[in-house]
Amino acid sequence: MTAKQENTGPNISKLIFVPFLISLAVTLLRLVGELQHWPVALFNPAAGGGGAVVGISWLVPIFGIYFAVKLVRAGNGPASAGKAILFALLAAVVFAGGGFILGKSGAGPLSLLGFLLFLAAAVIPAAGWKDLFKVLFAYALSARIPVAILMFFAIQGNWGTHYDVAPPRFPADVSTMTKFLEIGLLPQLTLWIGFTVAAGALFGSVVAALLPREKKVPQPA
Repeated sequence: MTAKQENTGPNISKLIFVPFLISLAVTLLRLVGELQHWPVALFNPAAGGGGAVVGISWLVPIFGIYFAVKLVRAGNGPASAGKAILFALLAAVVFAGGGFILGKSGAGPLSLLGFLLFLAAAVIPAAGWKDLFKVLFAYALSARIPVAILMFFAIQGNWGTHYDVAPPRFPADVSTMTKFLEIGLLPQLTLWIGFTVAAGALFGSVVAALLPREKKVPQPA
């Protein structure tokens, strides 16, 4: 008597391997560019580094679409594309709420609520498309943990890059470890994880709605 079972899910490590390498290469390129004082438009060394052309945040929509296409073609698409888009939009709204609270509260106690909303934004897309959520969350960790490690050494050495320059109103008398926790580790593992999953899920879900659905191929037990 033979039994058949469906694929249990995507091979996450295989899916994120190349995006991880690309993200790591872009991170290192940006570090070199800032240390060498290359054009600010490409390598902005100011606090936050906003607007710099070279940066891994720009890769999120691209990889969100890439993961979505791979999943749909492997038969791991969303049960409902509309539901996937809806929850991705909800995640984006929650993320924006976290940003609003963080902007208003600064470094006050209320800022913790903002960071919690960022984490919530990272989890919400799972309700619409669990497989895409898993892949995006794994990719987000693979992309952001190296940045957090890099920021630790940059802050220790005062490299003068966006990886270690604090915002204008940041206290100057805090320890390097406190500075790392507040502008490095905490944002990388909350804000940027939430952004990666929410934005990636939104772009990926919209593209998935336009793709023909593939059926899972039963595998022999």
